[in-house]
Amino acid sequence: MPDGDPAGVTLGAAAAGFLGRGDLDAGTVRSYGQTLRRLCLALGGQVPLAAVTPGQVAEVFAVAWGGAAARTWNRHRAAVRSFGAWAAAGHSVGDLAAGVERRAEVRSRVEPIGAAELAALWTRPGVGVRELALWRLLHESAAQVRVVLSLNVEDLDLEDRRARVGGGWVCWRSGAARLLPELVAGRRRGPLFLADRRPVPSRLGAGADLCPETGRRRLSYERAEYLFKQATRELDPAGEGFTLRRLKGRD
Repeated sequence: MPDGDPAGVTLGAAAAGFLGRGDLDAGTVRSYGQTLRRLCLALGGQVPLAAVTPGQVAEVFAVAWGGAAARTWNRHRAAVRSFGAWAAAGHSVGDLAAGVERRAEVRSRVEPIGAAELAALWTRPGVGVRELALWRLLHESAAQVRVVLSLNVEDLDLEDRRARVGGGWVCWRSGAARLLPELVAGRRRGPLFLADRRPVPSRLGAGADLCPETGRRRLSYERAEYLFKQATRELDPAGEGFTLRRLKGRD
């Protein structure tokens, strides 16, 4: 943290300073920002940073992510640990994540959604083009959810049904090909999948995640997952709704 910061810097101001550094890429800012926004919402952005305790942080984790998968829990924990280490350089704060234990991650095979459930999903009434395009693209490309959500309009090659990602390509088939032109109609750049509303000024986030034409932010993994679970609750025999990772398969 830069020298000269006031001793009573608030949690919100410290979080903004941490996320505003030039050495964080857009993906990291987006991921860390989700964690710190939840922390500020729970504890109050105006609370002095020095007053935040590991016990309070642990309580936030228990409420916000107590039922989350180990990988999600550990991702949020890593964000708080990184933030805490950065803040400790300029303020008398300890390890903010000291009360949050790392969870063991057990990798298991993801069972694809069955053909009958997929057929029902593609024809489900009342589903918007954004969700259908995302679901089709995930299913037909077999790409990771975060990779697909990171796509920008300018990455797309609609004619050849592919998008440039790093040194490779995300490719799709006829289902996504029918939906993507409608999704990007009138847009030439910015995030492919957009949130429903414009963010308030205090939560604008990284510039790379803001659409320069609509002012809306990139759709988050958490929001996309929530909407998919809601839409598939009736299709899931367990009644919980499917996760987006279960779309990662081919017909």
